[in-house]
Amino acid sequence: MDLLRESAVGQMLRYVTKNKVLLYPEEREGFSWTPLNALLAQDENSAEQEEKVADSAEESPETTKKEAEDVDDEDEDDVETGDPAPFHLEPIKTAADDEMTPTRSRPSTLHTVLSRTSTRPYTNERFDVEQNLEAERTKSIAIAPTKTADGTILVDWYSTDDPANPQNWNGSKKGWVLLQLCLYSMAVYGASSMYVPGEEGVMKQFHVGATPAAIGLAIYVVGYGIGPLLFAPLSEIAAIGRNWVYVPTFALFVILSFPTAVVDNYAGLLVLRFLTGFFGSPCLANGGASVGDMYSLLELPVYLSSWTAACFWGPAIGPIIAAFAVQAKGWRWGLWEIVWLTGPILIVFLFAYPETSSDNILRRRAQRLRKLTGATHIKSKSEIDQEKLTVSEVFWDAIIKPVEIMIKDPAVAFTNIYTSLTYGIYYSFFEAFPLVYPPIYGFNLGETGLAFVTIGIACLIGVSGFLIYQFKYLIPDIKKNGLRAPEHRLVPALLGVIFLPAGYFMFGWTARHGVHWIASLIGVVILVTANFLIFQCVFVYLPLSYPKYAASLFAANDLSRSLFAAACILFSRPMFINLGIGGGVSLLAGLSCLGVVGMFYLWRYGAWLRSRSTFAG
Repeated sequence: MDLLRESAVGQMLRYVTKNKVLLYPEEREGFSWTPLNALLAQDENSAEQEEKVADSAEESPETTKKEAEDVDDEDEDDVETGDPAPFHLEPIKTAADDEMTPTRSRPSTLHTVLSRTSTRPYTNERFDVEQNLEAERTKSIAIAPTKTADGTILVDWYSTDDPANPQNWNGSKKGWVLLQLCLYSMAVYGASSMYVPGEEGVMKQFHVGATPAAIGLAIYVVGYGIGPLLFAPLSEIAAIGRNWVYVPTFALFVILSFPTAVVDNYAGLLVLRFLTGFFGSPCLANGGASVGDMYSLLELPVYLSSWTAACFWGPAIGPIIAAFAVQAKGWRWGLWEIVWLTGPILIVFLFAYPETSSDNILRRRAQRLRKLTGATHIKSKSEIDQEKLTVSEVFWDAIIKPVEIMIKDPAVAFTNIYTSLTYGIYYSFFEAFPLVYPPIYGFNLGETGLAFVTIGIACLIGVSGFLIYQFKYLIPDIKKNGLRAPEHRLVPALLGVIFLPAGYFMFGWTARHGVHWIASLIGVVILVTANFLIFQCVFVYLPLSYPKYAASLFAANDLSRSLFAAACILFSRPMFINLGIGGGVSLLAGLSCLGVVGMFYLWRYGAWLRSRSTFAG
């Protein structure tokens, strides 16, 4: 019921019934939060004292002057400033039971600490807090709300094991949410390449050449590169949250996939492909942030690797799913399969994907408590931080901030340029498949699609290797030495950049008559595994550079990667035709060799590059 209540359908049901169904604890009869009641009673007593002092002052100003000063002193003692204070326990009766349980006089939860310091989830402070919280969650310590100097009562979690906190969800619930997110991301990426097996049909249907037909793939990639500039900052607004970015855009993605499959003119096909890419982009922009909402800093890279693998596997499933259908039924069937793949995922998502943003969850909790108590000064931290948020500020974070960071910070600029080059080479490479396996090895369209299974094999190898590195070295090292410099997270990528050109060279010079097709596919496994390690490390490195601007960093990186990849899609097929498979893939391998020097330089001198930054982060 919690999943349904927090889902899009559950929230819509609550809205339609005016919050009479799927009730929250605050809306059930008999609910009482004792620490909050104590603060509200304190406010009432203070108001009564002030009224008495005012009445007495009118009767005898001189004799009551000292009494008023004493009352003022007492009030100052009662009002908390909201600054960090030493931890102490008080015996207080909670609403959960009648037993005496310890209560925090000040909230030191992860959400409060991060909100107070305006950081994202990749800081030493978060690591330190999480180590303390691990023990506290087993004790169920009640948490009292904070009262600020202006009298505002800040709402936080009710206890250290509050089930509303995504960090406290049990493993099965987190796993279910992560699975939905991975399927969503995989399907959106898969929709890009489901178009590819039908390019020959597009050429015949609309009487265009190979390059114009490839624009249908390139324009989709451009769409999901531009989308994050808007959707990433929107998801950070507490009044919106993650779900109300995901749900409307995903629904539009599925709806627009219908006309895309039946459109009868070339221009309309391109427009619809761009729009589906654009509206499919939120999971690609915010998926990492959603994973971070649920998992602690030590766990995050482990579970983030699952999402990264799903993103890598997505472009591979397109040809696997669509190739046989296109071969049997025509090019439009590849586009219809986008509907059949994403439609069921959307239905499950609507009913069973909960909100993961703690800012949004606490904001709605504060609204319910205001309604329950009638006290208008009960607020969440995010309400105060974002109450004066303007359209211009959202635009600044969306458009200007990503470009500003990239221009002013050499380390970020290098990372974006390098990942763009790597991503573009990766997309270019797969244009070689239809030029290798059908003419050289006699594969039909469906069998050529099956060759993409190697990407899934590579993802499994990459994830396994990365997890072994995490559990055997990195996690013990962090527990012993702390997070250390962000460049410390690039170590697996150093191995990846070495194997990357090796995989390309192996594919390029074994994809020929006289050499079994398995040799070239082994090269594919090597290069995809290397790519996985590189991008997994980059996805962790970027937010460590500027924790406060993680969303902007991901948006800028996604934009630069996607635009370059879209351009590479258009020139790669002519390049392979003119240079041959061996020469064309060798060119890609040579370009990837630049990354060997570049990644080692970033690992060694990244801290120096960041010190040269003129960006005031």
